[in-house]
Amino acid sequence: MVKNRAVVLLSGGLDSATILAIARQGGFDCFALTCLYGQRHRVEIECARKVAGSMKVAEHRIMTIDLAAFGGSALTDPEKVVPKGALAQTDPHIPVTYVPARNTVFLSLALAWAEVLGAFDIFIGVHQADYGGYPDCRPQFIEAFERLANLATAAAVEGRGMYRIHAPLLDMGKAQIIRKGLELGVDYSLTHSCYDPDDRGRSCGQCDSCMLRLRAFAQLGLKDSAAYQDVHL
Repeated sequence: MVKNRAVVLLSGGLDSATILAIARQGGFDCFALTCLYGQRHRVEIECARKVAGSMKVAEHRIMTIDLAAFGGSALTDPEKVVPKGALAQTDPHIPVTYVPARNTVFLSLALAWAEVLGAFDIFIGVHQADYGGYPDCRPQFIEAFERLANLATAAAVEGRGMYRIHAPLLDMGKAQIIRKGLELGVDYSLTHSCYDPDDRGRSCGQCDSCMLRLRAFAQLGLKDSAAYQDVHL
């Protein structure tokens, strides 16, 4: 039986590794897309390679785009500081780690590849429970992009299929995501979540992403197998 194809956005982080496992469990032939977009480090790119290899995707592409040319985020502008400690979780505004239009750009690239592949399913690892401050991690955004995909592509307009944007983690907390991934055999030691690792690739343990990850593993009574700097842990 021929499997349906799906494009999976794979960052190398915990969430994207989980959605890749979910897509595989759903019977899809998975094509993983990773974007080197000018972020502060490349650790997660190497992690994406490892995750893709461990899950034996049909193809893994790494695409280079330069969102750092615009800046506007602590993840793409080295002059902006990544919030650490309590500061990372107390700011009521959209976090400085938000990258302008990033998920819109990523989904657009995934859509382009999907149309070439004849795939009508795209998976993205956004979730609003822990990242409610990011406007492109909301269900309204996912629904709007799905409508756009079915208006803007020849494949949809010509009736060859309808695009579906899958965001299976949308309403899950981080601990739920980890539990689901472990059930599916995800090796989280291959993943990386830190916004600001050191020059050895070790996670800082203090940025928002690290704290959410560490807290979730602790809630499950588990030790995170990712490499962390010795300080503050």
